[in-house]
Amino acid sequence: MTASEDVGLVLVEDRGPVRVISLNRPHVRNAIDLPLRHALAEAIEAADAEPAVRAIVLTGTGGAFCSGGDIATMTRAPRHETTARAQAAQRIVRALWHTPKPVVAAVEGPAFGAGTALALACDRIVASGEATFATTFTAVGLAGDMGIFSSLPARIGAPRARQMLMFGSRTSGTEAGVIGLVDRVVEPGEALAAALEDAAVLAAGPPLALGVIKQMLAGEARHPLAVLDLEIRNQTMLWDSDDFAEGVTAFAEKRRPVFGAAADQES
Repeated sequence: MTASEDVGLVLVEDRGPVRVISLNRPHVRNAIDLPLRHALAEAIEAADAEPAVRAIVLTGTGGAFCSGGDIATMTRAPRHETTARAQAAQRIVRALWHTPKPVVAAVEGPAFGAGTALALACDRIVASGEATFATTFTAVGLAGDMGIFSSLPARIGAPRARQMLMFGSRTSGTEAGVIGLVDRVVEPGEALAAALEDAAVLAAGPPLALGVIKQMLAGEARHPLAVLDLEIRNQTMLWDSDDFAEGVTAFAEKRRPVFGAAADQES
């Protein structure tokens, strides 16, 4: 892949070890139709499969993150006809959750409905203070998908998530930072630069350990004793890794560790 590649509905650009994936339907504020669902999932899966990519930034073109599902492409249909469409949306979320690589969302402008869910599926959200989040599914008689019933309450708690989903009210990027919906709030127009800054820090981190952190915090709540068992399994695996050896050596030599050397050599 070249440093910058235009795949139509999705733009893909590599900035060192960070891959930037941009939704590219600016004429509809990056609303998600069925072709975009497939293209975005494929782009995320390709980034996951590329050893040289150590972190991913997800954003949108034209000053918008994602205005939600493209309602103009939606009509009433029986369940057996819409299941594939819903599964295509879930494929995106599964790709974001399953990759061990950190994913940072850079949000400018609207993140409505599926746009909010898409941002929430990422590991870190950097948003402009003037960005707007809204779970607008009820406006068209829907409840929500793309993992939002897991990711939203995990971020802001079940009571607040219930109100946000039921009322569909709008939340500014600034307010989203206050309630914990996003992790970093920046000036308008600075979300991508800030996300790239954060992604570069993550890309320099130990990839195996970051993948374990994602795995341990994903999915359903576990019994505390099960968590202890998983911690032992993962920590002992990491103890026998090149990254751990490099970290200990760098500490002794009083220098910054260079993680992922083995992965870089394999690529």
